[in-house]
Amino acid sequence: MPEHRVGTQEEFEAAREDLLAEEKKLTRRSDELARRRRELPWVPVEKDYRFETENGTKSLADLFDGRSQLLVYHFMFGPPYEAGCTVCSSIADTLAPNVVHLKARDVTLICSSRAPLDKLLAYRERMGWSFDWVSTIGSDFHRDLGFLHTEEELRPFLEGEIPPTVRQMARASGTDVLGYVTEGPGLSSYALSDGTVYRTYVTTARGLELAMAYYGLLDRTPMGRQEDGEEMFWLRRHDEYGKTLEPPISL
Repeated sequence: MPEHRVGTQEEFEAAREDLLAEEKKLTRRSDELARRRRELPWVPVEKDYRFETENGTKSLADLFDGRSQLLVYHFMFGPPYEAGCTVCSSIADTLAPNVVHLKARDVTLICSSRAPLDKLLAYRERMGWSFDWVSTIGSDFHRDLGFLHTEEELRPFLEGEIPPTVRQMARASGTDVLGYVTEGPGLSSYALSDGTVYRTYVTTARGLELAMAYYGLLDRTPMGRQEDGEEMFWLRRHDEYGKTLEPPISL
């Protein structure tokens, strides 16, 4: 544990009051951004996307499952992967218990990936999740939202110095660097009104931290995230902590 300033209870309470005022400002700012997010213009989805599901091929409208709102988490699990992305898996750990609560507010939450459906369902069983997971093989769904990249688009990154964490995550998914970074994570939101599906919101990168509950909790611990300068990422799938991990394939 590093050295840290030690003070009295009175000093703590005074500093906490100052911090609380800033936290309340942030909360009010977050509420304002949520309002603006809801006011974004809706865009009709004109493509006839198709998805492979446990109950056959379905359209995007079918995925609402009788509700008027749909959240799709774009889970990094490409066709060559042997296991889902470690980070996406940690996000799914947060998403899974919330499915029932979202249904109570007229929202269906699913995951979407490009790997074959049987791979997705087998991995879902391993992880103990119960949300609906669909495969988009043959569909431009992820590509059109910016969550699928071509080798040509990735060439500048691939020709540079690949961060060790990227190689680590690729090995953990049983693929190479290109196979791993071809996929991208994201969250997209939809509304169904009078038979028309509208896209209402899309986010990625740190916009996904709302579903990474451990970060919010770590931010409130004495030492925080402790990720600066780490060459190997600390995160593991929930059934891998305490295990010595071997790469699924030689890269």
